[in-house]
Amino acid sequence: MRIVLDTNVLIAAFITRGVCADVFEHCARKHTLITSRFILREFREHLAGKFGFGAQDVKEAVELLRSTMEVVTSARLSAPVCHDRDDDKVLGTAVAARADCILTGDKDLLVIKRFRSVDILRPAEFAGYEAAKAETP
Repeated sequence: MRIVLDTNVLIAAFITRGVCADVFEHCARKHTLITSRFILREFREHLAGKFGFGAQDVKEAVELLRSTMEVVTSARLSAPVCHDRDDDKVLGTAVAARADCILTGDKDLLVIKRFRSVDILRPAEFAGYEAAKAETP
């Protein structure tokens, strides 16, 4: 599967041990993880700004993501979908990557549930989603 992890999931994977870290590690081993320059920039800014990570730690985290994930340029959507333009860039990343799903904690994205052919779900829902996809011929 091709999977986009939203910025909030990536940050949670890096700063806490829990569902997001487990999903990140599992997906990095079993699937193709997708990101975009936009998501990497947002990740970098939040780690440094909101969470106070030092420049070297941020650099190493971004390098790890770049080495683990396929980086695409977000597609421009023909019309706004979300109230927050940043959410549209996450959708554009998934569209450009031909992703199967987006994993996010963002409520504004989660209410959409599906955009074009991209499913939108919480990280905690991924195991069930993955199992259902494996059963589908």
